[in-house]
Amino acid sequence: MRTQIAVAALLLAAFSTAGAPQAKAPTDPKVIDAQGYQKLVQQHRGKPLLMTFWATWCEPCRDEYPMLNELAKQYGPQGLQVVGVNFNDDGDLILMRRFIARYKPIFPNYRKKHGDEAGFTQVVWPQWNGALPVSFLYDKDGNQVGRVLGAGTRETYEAAIRQLLAGSASASR
Repeated sequence: MRTQIAVAALLLAAFSTAGAPQAKAPTDPKVIDAQGYQKLVQQHRGKPLLMTFWATWCEPCRDEYPMLNELAKQYGPQGLQVVGVNFNDDGDLILMRRFIARYKPIFPNYRKKHGDEAGFTQVVWPQWNGALPVSFLYDKDGNQVGRVLGAGTRETYEAAIRQLLAGSASASR
């Protein structure tokens, strides 16, 4: 009798989860190279853009990322677009997935293709040595108009964003 009850309980459990929605595996950010980066900037033309570069192995990046998500929420309604580009190696994908799952960014993230660091940084900004964190600001015409090198404070970012949004507002008048 106990065996029959145990089998019945197992069957009931199996059938009750069969129709239940299953959790989807997280989608990894799309991998981009220098040309892909240029396409991203072009795709966001028409709106001011903050492009931030980060990695899970970069402590200042980990500290800055939640703040950037908050700023994206705050200034998004005013037209600011935020895009993240992750520099983790393939071996650190699990860390990147966990990080994104933890902070639930409201902005899209991409991953830099491994290799050709010099070519990539040259396309983004010729004076950039690849150090993280770093963010670049683009006006609505796709021109790079500012940058935050190293860990930026909320005040630094807000001043840069306000200036970017003011420039976009005055340019559209």
